[in-house]
Amino acid sequence: MARTLSKLSDASAKAAKKPGRYSDGGGLYLNVSPSGAKSWVFMWVKDGKRREMGMGSYPLVTLAKARQKANEHRLAVQEGRDPIAEKSKEAEPTFGECADRYIESIRSEWRNAKHEYQWKQTLGDTYCKSIRTKRVSQVTNDDVLKVLSPVWQAKSETASRLRGRMERVLEFAKVKGWRSGENPAAWRGNLRNLLPKRQKLQRGHQPAMPYKDVPGFMAKLRKAEGMSARALEFTILTVARSGETLGARWTEIDFPHKLWKVPAERMKAGEAHTVPLSAAAIALLETLKENRTGDYVFPGLPRPGNKKDAKHGRPLSNMSMMMMLRRMKLGELSVHGFRSSFRDWCGDATSFPREVAEAALAHKVGNEVERAYRRSDALEKRRKLMQAWADYLAAAKAGNVLKFDEARTRA
Repeated sequence: MARTLSKLSDASAKAAKKPGRYSDGGGLYLNVSPSGAKSWVFMWVKDGKRREMGMGSYPLVTLAKARQKANEHRLAVQEGRDPIAEKSKEAEPTFGECADRYIESIRSEWRNAKHEYQWKQTLGDTYCKSIRTKRVSQVTNDDVLKVLSPVWQAKSETASRLRGRMERVLEFAKVKGWRSGENPAAWRGNLRNLLPKRQKLQRGHQPAMPYKDVPGFMAKLRKAEGMSARALEFTILTVARSGETLGARWTEIDFPHKLWKVPAERMKAGEAHTVPLSAAAIALLETLKENRTGDYVFPGLPRPGNKKDAKHGRPLSNMSMMMMLRRMKLGELSVHGFRSSFRDWCGDATSFPREVAEAALAHKVGNEVERAYRRSDALEKRRKLMQAWADYLAAAKAGNVLKFDEARTRA
């Protein structure tokens, strides 16, 4: 006798409130959880054992769609196939889709949103437009060479990172079963024999402004309007990394003690860091606090219709400060480079101990003496340094740096 099908109706599915499973027949059930959430489940018996698989939430998956899926699964069971195994076998994506999935799978490894932007930018249309729509199994050595050749000599470091990221995406595709054979983006035994020797990669600091020019730049920056300008000003005053500034919340600012307490999850070294705030940094924060709109010190525009953004706000874009430099026609410099400017100033123009400067930069240095300077017993030494840096940055008059009282720099 044939099993009865289509027992449920749209009205009964919508009205179901009591936790439990409501049968539509043929192994299809509407599951109502204790919380009231509803989802579809398909159940069948194989080798005397009951098996089940989810088919999505209701009403996102309609009753009609659930029945259509259930029919396909029933046919698979009748033919001896496994619906769960077939569901897990994903269709082969394009290179672009594969790259996006790989980025999503590893994004939790990154502490800074800038890393995600860089991966998406290099694997996106900027460099990989010619292969993003191609099936990932069809990407060849010629395709990889077409992407790399234009930048191999002109942008050596970018080309190196691009090749490495392409190699990892294609390796990901192989593990997922979408490719087989050799990796066309591999270096050894492959591209090493096809591409000319690159110029030596530049290592060390990112492009930085000479510290003697920073006070003049700060004078211009303070005249600029907008949250990006204020975020960059604060970043330079505190010698913080971009991600630390952009993620700053008002709860981290201790106004009575003039401190900024950055939690470990936003620090590169994975350790909480306390920043003594100079008078200029406090004044900047006081001004921003008057117009506070959410949890973030440097808020960006909320996404339309996003309730979370409307309630808590959202931080500035990770590219906001870099774009500020470009608008000021300083695009060849990096935000991170101002940390190098600070470090050079400390070494060349002040008498502060090296350990204090390294601690101010939150560098994880090797010996116990230097690590001690990150603890509270050295906070006042760092406070003097940050105030001296702020005073130096304010010492710009008519584009020239005023004479700085070296006595104030002594620890």
